[in-house]
Amino acid sequence: MARIWKFSADVDTDQIVPGRYAPYMLKEGQDVKDYAFIEARPDFARAAQPGDIIVAGANFGCGSSREYAPEALRRRQIGAIIAPSFARIFFRNAINLGIPLFTAPNAVMMLADGDEVTLDLAHGRILADHVTIDLPPLPDFAQAIIAAGGITAYVRQVGRFPGEV
Repeated sequence: MARIWKFSADVDTDQIVPGRYAPYMLKEGQDVKDYAFIEARPDFARAAQPGDIIVAGANFGCGSSREYAPEALRRRQIGAIIAPSFARIFFRNAINLGIPLFTAPNAVMMLADGDEVTLDLAHGRILADHVTIDLPPLPDFAQAIIAAGGITAYVRQVGRFPGEV
């Protein structure tokens, strides 16, 4: 079971990981994953578990293009992020890191903070006590990158970037 962590619209990368917690600012032995939402939602930084799902309002990941924001979520092993829309650079960074992202406004409306659900990536759905939510399929290239574990793993396995001949 995964927990839903619900956020509002316009969550920017500074809320995901404030600049002072950038990996190059941390002391040895500290990990950027421990600072995900440290100020915007400290309970997330303390309690989010591998497989948990972020559900948010529109424009998730806006602001700067700090790659360490989605990296912190990857290191926390977030199962997926669902929102009506994403900032373009955040979307691509997250996919390249192997984080499944779904543009699904209906899921945002139907899920509440703290809901316990099962994410069925193979069938593109979320199963909850009160509802089954179908998620829109990701583009083929994104599915391939996520299945490989990120763009680096994909290129190592396939020997090229998606779409290259």
